[in-house]
Amino acid sequence: MEKIQMNTPIVEMDGDEMTRVLWGLIKEQLIYPYVDLKSEYYDLGLKNRDNTDDKVTFEAAEAAKKYGVAVKCATITPNAQRVEEYGLKQMWKSPNGTIRAVLDGTVFRTPITVAGIIPYVRTWKKPISIARHAYGDIYKNTELVIDKPARAELVVIYEDGRRETGLIHKFNSPGIIQGIHNLDLSIKSFARSCMNYALSKGQDLWFSTKDTISKHYDHHFKDIFQKIYDEEYSVKFEEKGIEYFYTLIDDAAARIVKSEGGFIWALKNYDGDVMSDLISSAFGSLAMMSSVLVSPDGVYEYEAAHGTIQKHYYKYLKGERTSSNSVATIFAWSGALRKRAELDNNTELKEFAGRLETAVLATIESGKMTGDLALIFNGENPEVLDSEEFILAIKESLDKTLNL
Repeated sequence: MEKIQMNTPIVEMDGDEMTRVLWGLIKEQLIYPYVDLKSEYYDLGLKNRDNTDDKVTFEAAEAAKKYGVAVKCATITPNAQRVEEYGLKQMWKSPNGTIRAVLDGTVFRTPITVAGIIPYVRTWKKPISIARHAYGDIYKNTELVIDKPARAELVVIYEDGRRETGLIHKFNSPGIIQGIHNLDLSIKSFARSCMNYALSKGQDLWFSTKDTISKHYDHHFKDIFQKIYDEEYSVKFEEKGIEYFYTLIDDAAARIVKSEGGFIWALKNYDGDVMSDLISSAFGSLAMMSSVLVSPDGVYEYEAAHGTIQKHYYKYLKGERTSSNSVATIFAWSGALRKRAELDNNTELKEFAGRLETAVLATIESGKMTGDLALIFNGENPEVLDSEEFILAIKESLDKTLNL
């Protein structure tokens, strides 16, 4: 077949360990034979980040801002053990955190559903996307251990010298204390990213906090969301036929387990961290969870929600057989190609992205899959394939959909 042409490049961010191996196989077997791929390549593998003093991560993020669409492989965020293992200059920060900060983006995670892998919540028929506000709260907190009687106060000192204080607690015995914060600019960006994403997906948007208890902190989130919706998005939502819905987080949790799914649930940082894992596990597997970072000004960066599959990589280096699930990484590629196609009005490329995803699902539904899926597959005698065999089986399904 004649290869599909691209008008504008996507930004390609390579990664680490087993996902890097899968990345190469996906391009070789599922992209290059069909698409004349135009990409601006950045190697975010840990060694190259170390060699460039992490400048490559910032360069990749700036390129994403330039071109509007990026696809990223899973990467290592080093701890002390990784610093020693790779002989690093220092313990570099998370590439995802850096890219989020540069793009001012919100992470949306959505389960990839397939026949034969049934959600544990029987009412769920459509995926539920989690939108996590990935700034502040306990992730940028200050904590103290109180080891004897003390008076703890919240103190704010303004630039003009004015002081504002509030009693937190008078300790008569040992205890603990923490301070958290957030920023209006970040909350506003989060709200706009969520609402833009809901419009792009044509899905209802839910938002939840505990404003009845947190009458300033959580209520401030609620007020900002409502103001932005009323002033900037209410007409657009009505025209699209979708709804913005706020409710308390405990009420939302009760509603969600009785729902059919098919909406976006926006949550504060900690809530989103917890619920994204809960939703992915309840739908079947973290390896079947897609992830996209969306900025308020419309930059999209796609990746798998999982890590670098470290244990499988060590087996791979020993020449042992691995059965690594590449579904979420393939969907990162298809998501990026589809978004590029939408922005460029490239019908052929958009259709290809859809057919690639159809081929992945058809392969699993036919009983061919990796070992992790075979453990939860609701069908008879699934055929467990190794990492490369699974990608080749998807290629075979793809060729059928393309009549090759």
